[in-house]
Amino acid sequence: LKKDRKSFLIGSIAPDIAKQVGLNKKASHFQETNESLPDLDKFLSLYKNDLNDDFVLGYYVHLCTDYLWFKYFEPDFYQNGVIYKLDGTKEVVEKSKKRDYFYNDYTNLNIKLIDEYNLDLSIFYEEIPKFKNIIKEIPMDKIKVIVDQAGIIIENSKENKPYLFDMKIINKFINTSTEYILSNLKDIGVI
Repeated sequence: LKKDRKSFLIGSIAPDIAKQVGLNKKASHFQETNESLPDLDKFLSLYKNDLNDDFVLGYYVHLCTDYLWFKYFEPDFYQNGVIYKLDGTKEVVEKSKKRDYFYNDYTNLNIKLIDEYNLDLSIFYEEIPKFKNIIKEIPMDKIKVIVDQAGIIIENSKENKPYLFDMKIINKFINTSTEYILSNLKDIGVI
């Protein structure tokens, strides 16, 4: 895809702005009231014609990635209140504590992902472009908040031992997601 990388990347973190500005994640992630998966069809019904905008495309890719993660990937590591760790042990945890394990591993793997994929971090220190106010479910005037927060998370990342995920597992998810999302974008006529 030949896209404006900065707009695409900022769009790809934009759905997570909700928790940073005190809004409900369900709206920014297009989740139905009792469903944790993004409703991709709902997003497309509103914004399919805007997917040529790189920010909107990044936003959609975020929702697709969340959909794949929570539907197909996460259940391998957490089912019925039990977390399955890399070392083969199991631990019974409350749903709220599950989040701590997952986010701890996300943060721990940031450094490895940045190195392995040679990620350019310039979006965190360059001027943020002005975006069209297309996606109504988030406050577009607060985009800097999520960019700054993501930059802080990456800056504070440490290379600690992961509990649940290793790079082999994450690379498999990235490759599978990439194939699915590219196929999906072809199917809906974006590429």
